[in-house]
Amino acid sequence: MSTEPNGERLTELRQAFAAIDTDGDGFITEREFGEHFPALPADAIGSLNQSGDSDGDGRFSFEEFVRLVSRD
Repeated sequence: MSTEPNGERLTELRQAFAAIDTDGDGFITEREFGEHFPALPADAIGSLNQSGDSDGDGRFSFEEFVRLVSRD
């Protein structure tokens, strides 16, 4: 069984990613997370970066975003 989203779910994820990626560069930064989720504490965003930023570049690609939000 595949854990990769497809179809309608993938479309929803692309829309959510685009809504957070306010500068449209194809990456979500800590600043963009903070702007989109102002009530989210900075340490929570830091935890997201540690657990989801697989290449360690300080931002989320769409693929990293999908893996992060598709975890059980």
